[in-house]
Parts: sequence; C-alpha cells; structure tokens
Amino acid sequence: MATTRLMPLHKGEGRNAGTAIKDIIEYVENPDKTDGFQLVSSYQCDSRSADMEFLFARKLYQYITGRHRGKDEVIAYHLRQSFAPGEITPEEANRLGRELALRFTKAQHAFIVATHIDKRHVHNHIIINSVSLDHSKKLRNFWDSSRAIRRISDTICIENGYSVIADPKGFGKCYNTWDGAPALLSHRDRICLAIDNALAQKPRSFDVFLAFLRPRFTHHPPFFLPFDLLCGQRAFIRFGRRA
Repeated sequence: MATTRLMPLHKGEGRNAGTAIKDIIEYVENPDKTDGFQLVSSYQCDSRSADMEFLFARKLYQYITGRHRGKDEVIAYHLRQSFAPGEITPEEANRLGRELALRFTKAQHAFIVATHIDKRHVHNHIIINSVSLDHSKKLRNFWDSSRAIRRISDTICIENGYSVIADPKGFGKCYNTWDGAPALLSHRDRICLAIDNALAQKPRSFDVFLAFLRPRFTHHPPFFLPFDLLCGQRAFIRFGRRA
C-alpha cells in the first residue's frame, strides 16, 4: 500500500535555479537516510551530478525554444511515495519508485529515486527534471495529476503483489502517525506538510522561508498563515501551534 504526493519545485525568492535544485537533491540523497547512497538510483542522469545535468538541460531548453519563465518557473518535480510499515523492503521500494516515475513521465524525463529508511515506513523521494530528454518541452502539472499518479502507483503495487488503499477518500490514521497511512489530511496537517517541504529546501533566512510558502499561503504578519483558499478553509493557525 502506497500513498503519493507531487510537489513542483520553484526557485523562490532569494536563490537561483542552481541553488534550488542542488538543495533538494542534497536533501533526498542524504546518506544517513539512504544507507550511504545505496538506495539512490537514477534514469538518464548520474545521481552524483544530477543537479548540474538538470540545469544544463534547462539552459538547452531555453536556447532551443526561446522560452524563459519568471518566478513561477517549475525547475523540477518532487514526487513522494510512502509505503505501509513493514510491507516492503527498501530495495523493492526503490524499484517500484523508479517504475512509477518511468510510467508517469513516459520515460521522457530524467529523474533520481532516493529511498529513505530513517522512519518506521519506507518512502521514496523522486526528483524529476521538468525538461524533457529532447529539450523541446516541459512536464506540466496538469489538472488532477495527483489522481493520475495515485492510479499508476496503485497499478504497480497490484502488479507486484502489494495492497492498495481501497477508499483513498476515506479517513484513516493522521499524517503524524505515519506518512504512508491512508488518511485524508487535516487542514493543520497540510500546513505542516507545506512547512516541511519549505524547510527541506534549506532557506537561508526566515524571509526566504516565507517566500517558499507564498505559492500556497497568503502571509499576514506577524504570526499567521491561512491556508490556500482552494482548500475551502480560512481559519488562521499560529506558528506557535505548529506541533
């Protein structure tokens, strides 16, 4: 049984594209989480130099197409796939993560798969280059892409003899119990996830940290962040109640 989540990676304020991609790849390839890099694999790139290869592909894309985006440019995609505790080995999880990325991108984008074993549940962090291998187009976060990824992941799990979530919209354990539980995340849990993702990008200051959150939040100084109105909730939550 696996849950999935797709997150676009932007430059954000206070850093360039090179720093953004380098920070996220360093985070997911952390040797303390990947058994000394043993649980890191890649497709159409070298995991040791993926950040530079992704940036080079971006330069070629801009040169070939003449397209240059601003702050909203998506440099890469961060796809997380989490498995139920004790259901799968780290090696097998890495293989399934690779298959998920191949099918989702139709094998047209380079990526790395880093399997983390620092938590009770095994989970994959997949960093996908937004630029295609032929440098002619970019991967788009299309409408309902999260549902498409979940269906691909479920199909792969069934093909390999693993369970799937029977009712992905039903309530289950909360995210704080384990990252791979079949849960419908609460308003607070979704805020926590957004904050964790921003911290994973290693902001150099609190202002940069807030900049990473702006695509999802509207900042109201001094200490409030209401979640994106698309979630249908407007209640403020204090930073002091983060835990």
